[in-house]
Formats: sequence, structure tokens, C-alpha cells
Amino acid sequence: MKGVMTMFCGKILPPIVHPTKCCTNHTQQNFIQPHIYPSHTTNVNHQVIGHANYYPHTESFVNEVSNVNLGPVSGPVPGGMGGFGPGAMGPMGGPGPMPFGFPR
Repeated sequence: MKGVMTMFCGKILPPIVHPTKCCTNHTQQNFIQPHIYPSHTTNVNHQVIGHANYYPHTESFVNEVSNVNLGPVSGPVPGGMGGFGPGAMGPMGGPGPMPFGFPR
């Protein structure tokens, strides 16, 4: 019958100990382990200077005048009577003035 205790009248034998049954309970704790991977960027600014070469050039003109002394010339004065030059007569019949105040 169930639930009914019966009495045993007799001798009790020593207990038999069986090997321990091992049970394992697992627990878990979560941790965060930071892993740091540093990086660096170097920004290099390049400045390129282009050299433009200029060669300015000027130009000038020179007019040269050469004077040639032909010496005494005989005969009439070219271009008519009177005026400056050899043989020109002044107002009183004397030698006329020289151009630009040069003495004779």
C-alpha cells in the first residue's frame, strides 16, 4: 500500500556508500574587454611654385647728325642771294653773320 509505513524488525546492516554523484551549476558573468587600435592621419599640404620667366625688351632709336666741313666753296650761294654761309654779305656790305653765333 502506498503511504503506509511498515516496521522492519531485524538487524540493520551497515550502509553502503556509493560514489558521489557530481552535479555542476554554471553561472555566467559578462565583461567587456576594450581593444584599442589607435590610428593617425598626417595631412601634407604641398605648395608648388611655378616660376614664370619674363624677358622685357625695350627698343630705342637714335638719330645721329654728322657735320662735314667742305672748306671754302667758290661761286654763288645755292638757293639764291644772301643768307648764311661763305660769301654772304651783311647789311653794310661786310661779311654776314654766321649761323648759331659761330665766329668766322
